[in-house]
Amino acid sequence: MIFHRKIILVIGGTGSLGKVFVKRVLSGELGTPKKIIVMSRDEGKQHNMRMSYLHKLVATDEVIYKNFMNLLEFRIGDVRDYADVCSAIKKADIVVNAAALKQVPTCEYFPSQAVLTNCTGASNIVRAIEENDYPVDTVITVSTDKACKPVNVMGMTKSIQERIVITANILNPKTRFICVRYGNVLASRGSVIPLFHEQIINGGPVTVTVPEMTRFLLSLNQAVDTLFTALRHANRGETYVPIVPSATMSNIAKALIGKRKISIKITGIRPAEKMHEILVSEEDAKHCVRRGNYYAILPMLPELRNLRKREPNALTKELSSEDSPLDFVSTVKLLKKHKLLVEDIDLTQEKELLR
Repeated sequence: MIFHRKIILVIGGTGSLGKVFVKRVLSGELGTPKKIIVMSRDEGKQHNMRMSYLHKLVATDEVIYKNFMNLLEFRIGDVRDYADVCSAIKKADIVVNAAALKQVPTCEYFPSQAVLTNCTGASNIVRAIEENDYPVDTVITVSTDKACKPVNVMGMTKSIQERIVITANILNPKTRFICVRYGNVLASRGSVIPLFHEQIINGGPVTVTVPEMTRFLLSLNQAVDTLFTALRHANRGETYVPIVPSATMSNIAKALIGKRKISIKITGIRPAEKMHEILVSEEDAKHCVRRGNYYAILPMLPELRNLRKREPNALTKELSSEDSPLDFVSTVKLLKKHKLLVEDIDLTQEKELLR
C-alpha cells in the first residue's frame, strides 16, 4: 500500500490529471495517506476543488479556514519559484510533478515561459531536495509523447525535463526519481475531444487538421494507472510508457459527430505539429523492456543501469501512433468505453458532458 500514512505533494494538482489522481488517492485503493497537498497557482481552481471535496462534510467556513488541518491541503505556489517548492516539499514523502505549460501554440509563442515551468520547475524540485536534504522518497514527473524526437517547444522542454529528473538520481541517492510518458489524454482540458464537442454543440463544422493524422489515446484513469504502476514498480531513472491504442483524427471526429448533420472542415497541419506521435524512439528502443501493460525505458547513463539484471529489449523499432491505428468501428468502441460518445443526446445533455 504505497500511499499508507504518506504525505503526497501534487504540484499542478488542480489540472485534469491532478484532480483524478487526488480522487483516486483519496479512495484508499493504495492505502490511506496521511496528507495530500495540492500546490498550484490558480486560487479559483483550488477553491472549486476544495469545495467539491469537502463542502458536503463540514460547514463552508471550516472548509476555507481549516485548510492545514484537513487531509486534503491546498497551497498557492508556483513550481518556478524555488522558495515555494521548498515550502511545499520539505515534509513530503512522494512528489508528483504534473505542473506544465502543455499547449503547443502557447509554448511556441512564449518559449521562455515554457522553459521556466517545464525545465526550471523540475530543476527547482531536484535542487530543493539536494540542497536541503529533504527526506523525499520518490519524485515522479509527467511527460508526453511530444518529448520524443521533439519538433516543438513544448516537446523540447518536456524532453529536457525528463533528463533533469532522471539525472537527479546520481547526486540524490536517497530519493528515487522516475518519469511517465504518454500521449493524448481523452477529455483532458485543452485536448482535441473537448474541442470537437464544443464545435458539435455549436453546430459545426468540426475542424480536422489532416484526416490521416494519428494520436495515441488513453483515459484520465489510465494516465493515473500509469502513475500508480510506476510508483509501485519503477526503478530509479526509469520512464514508464503505457501500451495504448492510437486513432486517426478523421475517425475520432466522425465517431463524435455520429448521425448529426455536421460537416468536417480540413484546415491543414499546424505549425510545430507532427503527423504521427512517437512514444518510444528508435534510440530508446535499444534499452526498452516490457513490464506487463507498460514499456519501461531504462536510463541510458551507466551510473543508473542495473547491469546485474538483464531484461530483453521489447522493441526493435520506434513506437509510433502510425503503426496500427484503430479502424472506425474500434474508435467508436473506445470512445463509448470511456463514456465520451453518447448516441442521440440533445445539446443540453452534451453541455453537461463538457462541464
